[in-house]
Amino acid sequence: METVIKSKFKESLTSILPIAAIVLALSVTLTPLNPGTFLMFLLGVLCLIAGLAIFTMGAEMSMQPLGKKLGATLGKSGKVWLIAAISFIIGILVTISEPDLHSLAEQVSGVPNMVLILTVSLGVGIFLAIAMLRIVFRVSLSLLLTVFYIIAFGLCCFITPDFWSVAFDSGGVTTGPMTVPFIMAIGAGVSGMRSDGEDDSFGLVALCSIGPILAVLILGICFDLHGGEYDTSGMTGAVTDTRNAMEHYLHGFSSHAKDVGIALLPTIAFAALFQLATRAFSAKKLIRIGVGIVYTFVGLVIFLTGANEGVLPTGLSLGQSLADIGSGYLLIPVCMLIGYFIVNAEPAVYVLNKQVEQITAGAISASTMRLALSIGVSAALGLSMLRILTGISILWILIPGYVIALGLSVFVPKFFTGIAFDSGGVASGAMMSAFVLPLAIGACSTLGKNIMTQAFGCVAFVALTPIISIQICGLIYSLKAKRAISRFTSETEVFLDYSLEVAKELENRQREVNN
Repeated sequence: METVIKSKFKESLTSILPIAAIVLALSVTLTPLNPGTFLMFLLGVLCLIAGLAIFTMGAEMSMQPLGKKLGATLGKSGKVWLIAAISFIIGILVTISEPDLHSLAEQVSGVPNMVLILTVSLGVGIFLAIAMLRIVFRVSLSLLLTVFYIIAFGLCCFITPDFWSVAFDSGGVTTGPMTVPFIMAIGAGVSGMRSDGEDDSFGLVALCSIGPILAVLILGICFDLHGGEYDTSGMTGAVTDTRNAMEHYLHGFSSHAKDVGIALLPTIAFAALFQLATRAFSAKKLIRIGVGIVYTFVGLVIFLTGANEGVLPTGLSLGQSLADIGSGYLLIPVCMLIGYFIVNAEPAVYVLNKQVEQITAGAISASTMRLALSIGVSAALGLSMLRILTGISILWILIPGYVIALGLSVFVPKFFTGIAFDSGGVASGAMMSAFVLPLAIGACSTLGKNIMTQAFGCVAFVALTPIISIQICGLIYSLKAKRAISRFTSETEVFLDYSLEVAKELENRQREVNN
């Protein structure tokens, strides 16, 4: 156990420290921070390191085995209606209390918060059921994604442009650290019951991301929605002394403990009912899962507190300061550098990378996934800052981007398509909403841009670009595999020809000896 804890903290350190180093370098060179914000950031970094390590350990102990057992049980039942119904319920229960979703809902005007939250949760529930049925009936993931994204872009014609960014961002914030470990494990359990199910074990997160987009766009047609201005007054996080800083963090711990507790409660209740109905776990495994849930709770509370109390105001301050330098164009290279490293600090990304490595038996390593995700997110944040500076519509980037992503899916192995679209969902998590979005908001406020149309949308870009980068990796992997097979075939043919020649030579010599 001690070795596991040390390993998790080492992984957490290597994920968080590069971001801390970049922010610290900026704070002593181009964008000086006031002492209060700097102190809050340092405390936030400590919380991120501890929280990420504890969370990942808890997710491995609880969410993954629980979800996989539930998926396997559903698969064994053979009842399609039961698989769809349970998936629908789980999708709603897990999503309705996602902390990132509540944060997004508070910034949207024109519709009550709970209406937006329920709409998004309903979208996830419906599309999680669709994702499970896709596994059962072996429907092409690329076909479904193509159809649903065409519908999504078509629906944009019927709502105000002020709401486009919010709709596409909602697809990213719903696939966070609470939902990803659970729904991916369920998918692995259901697909594992089939002899060829490994290829279909990915793609759930992708479909669960498009569900909220469609749901919010339909909501925009039914209601007269107008994006409200983003109020930055509550994001400054200014403190006067160390005691004031501790008060901020204690309040944050209390607030996030309540949010995470509410988020975990439906899952715990459902798990308890599942255990009572199936007796799927032994007493020893049940205790381990219970301990894992406690770790998950503690880790996520610490992580979210550090992100929102320490990292969020730092992001806002950096965005405001960078926008003042060189007409704001310094934002592009700095944010691309931040994007390259920040994706490794996402709890859900760690879960996905490990699961990909396990299911592929190391053929696709976690380090390869990290590199592809880092390149993708770096490009996404560069595009986000370019859009803020130029003021172009989000659809001018999203439509060509998804055309490329869906086009690549025709040429790469379908296994890579599922992984790629899932990666787009998990990359847009807590750090994006707590650091990148405030940075974009700070830049927009300084440059005098419309925050609702220009700052929002960066989460949507982060959900898009990894799809392309990982599919390119899949294309390279496929080409290398074909070349290796071709080389092996060629060498085998040469060897066989040589063997035949040797055999003939031996036969001729044997005849000479006999004569």
